[in-house]
Amino acid sequence: MTLTVSNLRKNYGTHQVLDIPYWQVGHGIFWIQGENGAGKSTFFRTLSGMLSYEGTIRLDGEYDLRQHPVQYRLRVNIGEAEPLYPSFLTPADLLGFVARARQSPPGQVEQLATALGINYLTQPMGACSSGMVKKVSLALAFLGEPRVIILDEPLITIDQEARTALFGLIKRYHAEGVTFLLSSHQPFEHNDLSLTARFALVNKTLQPLSLS
Repeated sequence: MTLTVSNLRKNYGTHQVLDIPYWQVGHGIFWIQGENGAGKSTFFRTLSGMLSYEGTIRLDGEYDLRQHPVQYRLRVNIGEAEPLYPSFLTPADLLGFVARARQSPPGQVEQLATALGINYLTQPMGACSSGMVKKVSLALAFLGEPRVIILDEPLITIDQEARTALFGLIKRYHAEGVTFLLSSHQPFEHNDLSLTARFALVNKTLQPLSLS
C-alpha cells in the first residue's frame, strides 16, 4: 500500500490551512500530531475525499482521488473526531447503509458491533451518549475492505474497554494489510500499538518525528 500526496494545498477563503509539497507512506500505523487548529482534521477529511483541495492524492499509484473517486473512496475510510449523525437514525440504520455502500463482507457489521460493544443498535442516535456515538463512528470506519483507515482522535469519549477493543481491531486489520493514520491528544503507549512513524503537522506541512 502506498498513499502519496503531492502539492497539496487547502484554503478556507484566504486562509491557507495546508501546504504539503510531498508526503508518502506505505503500509503501517502512523500517528499525526499537532496543536488544536493545526489542520489535522482538515488533512484527514481531505485525504478521505470530504473536502475540495489543490494538488494530487493517489493510492497505490493507481487510484487518483479526482480521477477515480469511487474506487478511491471504497479503499479509504475515515472515523471523524466529533461525528454528527441525524438524531432519528439508529446505529443499525447507519451501519447497514454504509455496509451496503462499501460492499462489506457478510457478517462484518455484527462482528464490529460485538467487538466494540454496540448493544444499542435500535436506539435513536439522538438518545445516545457521546461515547456511544463515537463507537458507532469507529465501527463505520472499519466497514468494507479498506486499504487505509483514518481515525481522527479515536480515543476521545470512549472508555478503557472500548479502547482495548479498538486497539485489537487495529492490530488485526493491520496484520491483514490495512494502513492506519491516527491522531490523538493522548499518547499511544508502545505496548498498546507498535507505531511505524510519527509526524507533526506544523506550519501547514508534515514533519517526521522520532518514535522515542
